[in-house]
Amino acid sequence: MPRSKPREKRAAAIARFVEPMKALAVADVPTGAWRTEIKFDGYRALAVLRAGKSELWSRNEKPLTADYPEVVAALRGVRCKSAVLDGEIVALDAEGRSRFQLLQQRGDAVGGRPPIHFYVFDLLQLNGESWMSSPIEERRTALEKLLGNSKGVVRLSPVFEIEPVLVLDEARRQGLEGIIVKQPGSLYEAGRRSGAWLKHRLSNEQEFVIGGFTPPRGGRRHFGAILVGYYAANGKLQYAGKVGAGFNGALLASLHREFEKRRSEASPFEGLPRDRSRWGVGMTAAVMKTVAWVRPELVAQVRFSEWTEDGLLRQPVFLGLRRDKPAREVVRETAPALHGKTRGKKNPSRKPAPQSNMSLIK
Repeated sequence: MPRSKPREKRAAAIARFVEPMKALAVADVPTGAWRTEIKFDGYRALAVLRAGKSELWSRNEKPLTADYPEVVAALRGVRCKSAVLDGEIVALDAEGRSRFQLLQQRGDAVGGRPPIHFYVFDLLQLNGESWMSSPIEERRTALEKLLGNSKGVVRLSPVFEIEPVLVLDEARRQGLEGIIVKQPGSLYEAGRRSGAWLKHRLSNEQEFVIGGFTPPRGGRRHFGAILVGYYAANGKLQYAGKVGAGFNGALLASLHREFEKRRSEASPFEGLPRDRSRWGVGMTAAVMKTVAWVRPELVAQVRFSEWTEDGLLRQPVFLGLRRDKPAREVVRETAPALHGKTRGKKNPSRKPAPQSNMSLIK
């Protein structure tokens, strides 16, 4: 993990896209002095401010500016000559929780567009100077001075300097996605997943590549289920199962239009057909004859209860398409344990976190 460097003169920098730093998924959160933040359920985004204009870019440098005009307008009010901010674009539900599915359906949500916010958690550049080689504490102080205590569209992501497990327990109680834990003194390592940032999910959820779809049944139109998978270490697309839940009429129609643009004669998955699974219908040769295949270009966000012993998703639900991640980067997410660092759930001396400090996102 990177160590904090002594204060030094920051290099000149042009306000432009920087590949975001990445968090390492872990099964257990560390103990001790870490900085803990909420894991938002939205789109990771970089805001680039310069010459009175503001732009939004996805983590793989796709433009988001036109999609979130309220965020762009709010960023124009940030008082600086130029800046690059790292954060998450979210849609909030009635309880103030970020929901990716709500963000996906923002254009046709019942009752109108949900509240959209940009939670900022890091500062990369400011007024022509790079801050990436400054310790995280200095970056946070500068960010607080820049944004203040705004409760508007653009907000500071809260930081909790207490045992990460306490924040995790409260995130679980409030029904949030998880937490991000960051090492004190760490630098901003663009494009790296060094372990200075850790992420722990409370729900089983990840991206999958769409490789085909089944015909509709009963009263459903357009298609029945999508076939999804992930890329293994050998570079081959592995089949992970069918997802038939989470679709409404509008989604079925819009996704089917996307599929028709990508129709393919052959299956993109390795290892098919496969026999019937103990958890449900397998992708047998007979079933495969009914499937319409598509080029593996679209990425779906899927929530599921668990992985089965034979490597399939159990009770998967479609949450939305991800436009911010290339299909070739989708792998099966594994969360290694932190050896020697436990969550401490069985520690009887642990005191509950003060409720006043646990308003996690409001």
